[in-house]
Amino acid sequence: MEIFETPLYDDDLIKMLGRFSLNVLALTIIVKQVYYQRSRSKDYLFTFYVINVITFFICFTMKKLELELGMALGLFAIFGVLRYRTDPIPVREMSYLFIVIGLGTINALSNRKVSWIELGCVNGIIVGLPAILESLPLLQQESREEVLYERIEMIRPENHAGLVADLEERTGLKLSRIELGKVDLLRDTVTVTVFFFPHEQRSPSVGDVEITRRVHRQ
Repeated sequence: MEIFETPLYDDDLIKMLGRFSLNVLALTIIVKQVYYQRSRSKDYLFTFYVINVITFFICFTMKKLELELGMALGLFAIFGVLRYRTDPIPVREMSYLFIVIGLGTINALSNRKVSWIELGCVNGIIVGLPAILESLPLLQQESREEVLYERIEMIRPENHAGLVADLEERTGLKLSRIELGKVDLLRDTVTVTVFFFPHEQRSPSVGDVEITRRVHRQ
């Protein structure tokens, strides 16, 4: 049965739903279990999901329509001119954005030559790679905050242990390292940059309201 020369049903619907389900499963693991667990930032979760889903359906539709190479490259050029007029996207988030775009593209464009096991292995590798890299101490995402500290006597080398302990108690953060900045002898203050890993911190809450803090990420 056709309506306005468009088939009411096509067998590719089952293929699309199967690949889309696999795509969303892999996407959720990457975004929620890998990215969010490490960054504790919700700023880009919506972006990751929307761009991945739209990329998937654009690619799947392009494959169905059998577009010429020039038209296909023209459609993908949209991503090249895509600009966010808010804050610039950090490099780490841009990497995850590239991952979710690639994930949607691979799942949408796979054909009969790619078995479900092969497609599952590819998705597993794409999911596993950032998870492994995020677990390496050298590559763990580090955030920082600047603190104006008034106990200037604590910057002496013999007092560094006490300085770290005092900063951890007063900020409520588990620190990984600190850097001493500008010293103001007139006001007896020093600028201290504290570094910490977001996934090691507890998110305090009042009732059902989670309290978060805006930090600068490396």
